Amino acid sequence: MNGSAPPPLDLSTLRPLHLPTGGGGGGAVQPEVVAAIALGFGLALLVGLIRIVRARRGASVRRAALRELALAKNLPPEPRRVAQARLLRRLVRTLKGEDAARTRGPAWAETLDTTFATDFFRNGPGQALTDGLYRRPASTDPERIDDGLTRLLSRIRA
Repeated sequence: MNGSAPPPLDLSTLRPLHLPTGGGGGGAVQPEVVAAIALGFGLALLVGLIRIVRARRGASVRRAALRELALAKNLPPEPRRVAQARLLRRLVRTLKGEDAARTRGPAWAETLDTTFATDFFRNGPGQALTDGLYRRPASTDPERIDDGLTRLLSRIRA
């Protein structure tokens, strides 16, 4: 302030606050804000609907697989393993695609373990469903296989 009058010591000379009026956007509700809120709400609804549809699809795959596994429990041991192996092929085809379902041997066991995030088929009782499906395994307990498959299938979240 280069030599002009000193500032007043009281606030009586200040102008009162003036809000913008009329014209180009001085209203309390601005259209841009309303549009942004509506767009955000619409996107949130869309994301919610997508999640619901995916959850229902996963639940229906899980329910169907568990139902078929329960039906296989009523079969004798050899046909039971074949039914379980077929179920696993169909599940992998549904969850991972045709190429994954066509693998054989150790690659099939690895595909199953990757699909279900486990080592049940490479190192556990599930080996009877991958390696020795048509052999007579001496130490395979059908109940352990049933329990393991039930546990794995109940975790499907496709």
